[in-house]
Amino acid sequence: MLKPSPYAWISQYFLGFFFAYGVYLPFWALWFKDQGISASDIGLLLGVAFATRCVANLVITPRIHKVEHLIPTLRVLSLASLAFIAFHFFTGGSFWLMAVATILFNLCCGPIVPLSDAMANHYARLKMLDYGRTRLWGSIAFIVGSTVVGFLVAHFGVDFIVYTALAGIAFSILVSMRNPTPMPVTQGNTESKRPKLSQLLREWPVIKFIALIALIQGSHAAYYGFSSIHWKEAGYTADIIGYLWSLGVIAEVAIFAFSNRWFGKWSLRALFLVASAGVIVRWGLTASTTMLFALVLIQLLHGITFALAHIAAIRYIQNSPTNKMVALQALYNAIPLGVVMAAMTALSGWGYELWGANVFWAMSAMGLLAMFIKLDAPASNIEEVSIEPQKQAN
Repeated sequence: MLKPSPYAWISQYFLGFFFAYGVYLPFWALWFKDQGISASDIGLLLGVAFATRCVANLVITPRIHKVEHLIPTLRVLSLASLAFIAFHFFTGGSFWLMAVATILFNLCCGPIVPLSDAMANHYARLKMLDYGRTRLWGSIAFIVGSTVVGFLVAHFGVDFIVYTALAGIAFSILVSMRNPTPMPVTQGNTESKRPKLSQLLREWPVIKFIALIALIQGSHAAYYGFSSIHWKEAGYTADIIGYLWSLGVIAEVAIFAFSNRWFGKWSLRALFLVASAGVIVRWGLTASTTMLFALVLIQLLHGITFALAHIAAIRYIQNSPTNKMVALQALYNAIPLGVVMAAMTALSGWGYELWGANVFWAMSAMGLLAMFIKLDAPASNIEEVSIEPQKQAN
């Protein structure tokens, strides 16, 4: 069997996993409802899922700190995810069994995102792939998964939510069973000890990194929670709102696709400054107007406020000491994209109820604060990492 290149292995794994994730995030509540679960209990189950992913990223993910352990761990987590998705069919409408299935599945899928990103980071450091062009397949797969499952549910019933998610995970398992050439290997004992998260969180450069990303990515909370409501109240139809959301993802994919060409020589400081400025402009416009032309510009800025900030965060992690990469990836997913996003979403709900669209000014202010945080870029330790002496597949 022809062994895939690192780019082929990781991009195909992203395709399968994010296809399933594009089914899970938007549609799982609908499946719960079809099983007779009340709205309040659905909210509780979704909250448990979110909390479980955060805990998994703080407890499980950092333990996988050697690059040679990434592929075996992703295989095990994918197989377990497949089993726990299938377990939902046997919950029989029981809230407690669904809670068990939710916890078990999210314990497995939570670490998959940072660990697969860590895999891409490893090869990107060795100049064997472009992270942005690899990661864009995840964004594309998310859109395809959401679209496909919407069609299947409309024509064949709600159970196809679970079937479609199973298909995505099964594909990721199949492609993960091949070994990429070359395989990742950590050599030597230099800084090979796994750092404790509590220790990392006492390091000032890490604190500034987490704070900066929390401000930029956390500013999206009101957008994710209330932009559709705001635009609907302004008189836009559901299909127009759907097109606007799709436009945002298209902008995200474009930044991932051309990030190296457009921003490859930019400093981290420049990347984060542009992302922060994008936050100020994007949410300021959202608070000020609902003109269609402005909404198009607002959605195009998603490529700056989300994707460019994500690229900058990944580059920061790539430049960190090898043994800290997975731990930093775990903190990135658990705190800015997890705990902070949850807290900001709750606060945004309160703010939107009180102030309406003016809550977006608070999101804009987060971008202003982010501009004053200057990161201390970590020294790269690429020399600590090597690869097996095999000829890379074309």
